[in-house]
Amino acid sequence: MKSAFLPRLINGPFGDPGLHVALRWQGTALQFDLGRMDRFPAAEILKLSHVFVSHTHIDHFIGFDRLIRLFLAREARISLFGPPGIVRNVSGKLAGYTWNLVEGYPFILDVHEVHPDRIEHVRLRAAAAFAVEKVGDEPFTGVLHEDAAMAVRTVHLDHRIPCLGFAVEEKTHLNIRKDELDRLGIPAGPWLNQLKAAIRTGQPGDTPIVAKWLTNGREQHAEFTLDQLRRYLVVETPGQKLAYVVDTLFSQANVEKIVALADHADIFFCESLFLDEDRDQALKRYHLTARQAGTLARLANVKRLENFHFSPRYDSLADRVYAEAAAAFRGDLAPDEPV
Repeated sequence: MKSAFLPRLINGPFGDPGLHVALRWQGTALQFDLGRMDRFPAAEILKLSHVFVSHTHIDHFIGFDRLIRLFLAREARISLFGPPGIVRNVSGKLAGYTWNLVEGYPFILDVHEVHPDRIEHVRLRAAAAFAVEKVGDEPFTGVLHEDAAMAVRTVHLDHRIPCLGFAVEEKTHLNIRKDELDRLGIPAGPWLNQLKAAIRTGQPGDTPIVAKWLTNGREQHAEFTLDQLRRYLVVETPGQKLAYVVDTLFSQANVEKIVALADHADIFFCESLFLDEDRDQALKRYHLTARQAGTLARLANVKRLENFHFSPRYDSLADRVYAEAAAAFRGDLAPDEPV
């Protein structure tokens, strides 16, 4: 069964944080954090529709300039979500450039500043030299983005500043039975996306679904009802879930939020800046150790833990970081206790 999400860390474990999540069926992508992106393919960046920034320390936000550089003259729209202060930070970045030749540029950047009680929405148009336009506020419910196929959720974590943790979850996974498709004698094609969209949006069972394909250059078609195809052609299973957590203190409040956020995730991407032997440094800098990352993964019952964001001090010791996290995840190493 093919995954709906294709996640990829944009840098190695010692590089700037950033998780690119390609959406297999939509042909678009999500980005979590904007670390250094100059070595990441432009073609992949240009698939982005939504960007989620945990906080604006330089290693999590320096890639913003490359994002804007690639999209600037294109007819595109990006929604960027970030913690309190993100509007000021985005405006400050953009104010460092001169925008006197952008009349007619269609690019639009929508920025959503996520407070514990509300989300503030603003719009910045390239053609208007990225002047901030107030759009409005809405109550914060924990959900940042939702459509028929998935939802992105967040929690506020403590890094001595607000830092957002994220989870993206497919609502239901729809897999096509190839044997039944072969029996019908109809090839796969874009019409299957219409079928899946009708199921996800709760369309009536008698909704017509038209399969179209080419045979020897001539268009063929066959019409079915949604119920007919759903009964014989579609296998529905629980959707895929990813969680992403960086730069946070291993406190009781943070642990409770992270465990709830990452609960039963298929993949949990979690920073592991320090080894347990350097836990005092982790505490001082409001970061996690590998042991703490493994503890969180075990408490959240995730299927797979992906460690990243290692301190350069362990440049030749990556195996130790992975091993410590894995031991805590398996239960071979006693779980750490929050401060």
